[in-house]
Amino acid sequence: MTEVKRPAPHPEWVQMYRQGISSPKIAAAAGVATSTVRYHLHIAAQADPSIRDEHRAAAGAPVQPSAAGLRNMENIIALYKTEGRLPSFKAKSPGERALAVWLQRRRQDADRGALSPIYREGLKTILGWDQQPDRKAKDEARWHQRLAELKDYMAASNDWPRHKKTETEQERTLGIWLHTQRMKHRRRELDQDKETQLNNALPAWRAGRVRGRKPSA
Repeated sequence: MTEVKRPAPHPEWVQMYRQGISSPKIAAAAGVATSTVRYHLHIAAQADPSIRDEHRAAAGAPVQPSAAGLRNMENIIALYKTEGRLPSFKAKSPGERALAVWLQRRRQDADRGALSPIYREGLKTILGWDQQPDRKAKDEARWHQRLAELKDYMAASNDWPRHKKTETEQERTLGIWLHTQRMKHRRRELDQDKETQLNNALPAWRAGRVRGRKPSA
């Protein structure tokens, strides 16, 4: 039996949804049926269930814990109890780096007043978990968040984002970030660990677009 290949979710609709915009409003702006938007969001949520939480948080509603979210919280608490520390963005383990990104997003939820009471109750066993890190740590958190966003962007069948003459704000943000990483690499200023993470996540990140190739629709 031939497997039916599902279309990649529309990246702009997914980004709008992450920002708290409802499916009907996205559909109205795009001039398509609401069911079409919901279908694309359903596909996106299967690949990354956290987009539902991000949507609720951005819309100002408390984020209800998912099964994956509860596991993340339990793993963070276990790490804190056994090693007396929180997950690090610089950890060698991709799993620990993912926990660090998840915890930073919960801090952002707490700042917006959209943190689930269940997360708040569980994480309160870690003194100061919700304190925003210093500037250096914030820059580290932003770097890993941009890498995660770029992986999602490319997974949605997009071409490499440009930093000039962009079509969307999302492409511009990711394009500037990626251009900065390439320039640092050329000047041999890119941290070796970050280069390794880029190579593992997106092996062709240094090459970028093929000259003359049109952007994906």
